[in-house]
Amino acid sequence: MSVNTKLYEGKAKILYSTEDPEIFLADFKDDATAFNAQKRGTISGKGTINCSISSKLFLELELSGIKTHYIDSPAPNQMLVKAVKILPIEVVVRNIAAGSLCQQTGLQLGTVLKRPLVEFYYKNDQLGDPLLTLERLLLLELATEEQVRLITHLALQVNDFLIGFFEGCGITLVDFKLEFGVNSQQQILLADEISPDTCRLWDATENDPNLRVMDKDRFRRDLGNVENAYQEVLQRVLKAVDANN
Repeated sequence: MSVNTKLYEGKAKILYSTEDPEIFLADFKDDATAFNAQKRGTISGKGTINCSISSKLFLELELSGIKTHYIDSPAPNQMLVKAVKILPIEVVVRNIAAGSLCQQTGLQLGTVLKRPLVEFYYKNDQLGDPLLTLERLLLLELATEEQVRLITHLALQVNDFLIGFFEGCGITLVDFKLEFGVNSQQQILLADEISPDTCRLWDATENDPNLRVMDKDRFRRDLGNVENAYQEVLQRVLKAVDANN
């Protein structure tokens, strides 16, 4: 499928149009950013790894009944996706206290939450992606009340699936970010990616708080061995998918 115009370039991906207006091509980059792009770098092979992990997880989610934008992966770092208009909301699901939740609430790192916490953040770099209340989200008309109910329900469904899937990989799913888009039929689809860039993943067999980290926190916190951690997640995901099939 031929590629036409660059539609958008973000921190982790470049999106192109194709000859089919209903299909986009996402090109995953090796660029890495943290702290609202204040920290920048490169993680060798990240684009290929994240594209591969996301492709496998999207396929598994489709099999479980959750509709996504995924179509195919024509190259190791490329993904063909259904054309959607992304809702300007980052949906974060938390199972264990970490990151900003600890900083803002005083909860101890590693505290297991009694039930998953779903949060909404305004996808706006200039404002620093602020945490939103439902009332502010509706005030800004970022989504309708019905859409918010649906994406909350879908996010919890995704969480249930991913917890079980990653448990089979020997990985604890701490928290993760999702994005959703609306297609030309006004259907909401799970979009963007699911990868060590967008998830906090801890090695379930490791107790050391630094050694257990298998996600972008290794880059954020200068823990080293970032590429090895990402590669390990990929290998475990591939092994689990093969076992399931």
